[in-house]
Amino acid sequence: MSVSDALRVTVIVGSVREGRLGRAVADWFLTTAAAADPGLDLDVVDLAEVDLPLVLPGWGGTPSPEAAAALKDVSPRLAAADAFVIVTPEYNHSFPAALKNLIDWHHREWQAKPVGFVSYGGLGGGLRAVEQLRLVFAELHAVTVRDSVSLHGPWSGLGEDGTPRDADVCAGAAKGMLGQLTWWGRALRTARAERPYAG
Repeated sequence: MSVSDALRVTVIVGSVREGRLGRAVADWFLTTAAAADPGLDLDVVDLAEVDLPLVLPGWGGTPSPEAAAALKDVSPRLAAADAFVIVTPEYNHSFPAALKNLIDWHHREWQAKPVGFVSYGGLGGGLRAVEQLRLVFAELHAVTVRDSVSLHGPWSGLGEDGTPRDADVCAGAAKGMLGQLTWWGRALRTARAERPYAG
């Protein structure tokens, strides 16, 4: 497989909270994904490193200079992606505000692309955050894959290095989600090349 054939997967770390586990969970996933499918070109967008303002311009308006500077780095990376994986905790039965802000700053970048999820937090393992994200991405004409990776109670389920204690089960879940994501990613990449999406 040539480099140009590699599926470009952008992994978005959704938490910016101090003391977060999101980066450790993302690093575990990246290692697992690279081992499961060497044909992936993995890029990480860590929202703790993206300084997007909360105030969006009006319809048809121009972003502020501060927003334009932040978008200059992140927007081309989202546009170039063939697929996305969202790493998200569950905050108050939902997902982090910083993640929603990134999503809302973009539109066409998500269209006709698949989205997979790695969630963590509490007894529900972040699943309520994922349920709400599925609704948001459907509105943006993205395709969310059915299977996800859910790390329940990471404060006891993850080791100090961010590796899941039940490594085999979690790696199996990641492999299943990646199988669906890569199928959709390659199928939709071909479809977009043959007929631009007009959603």
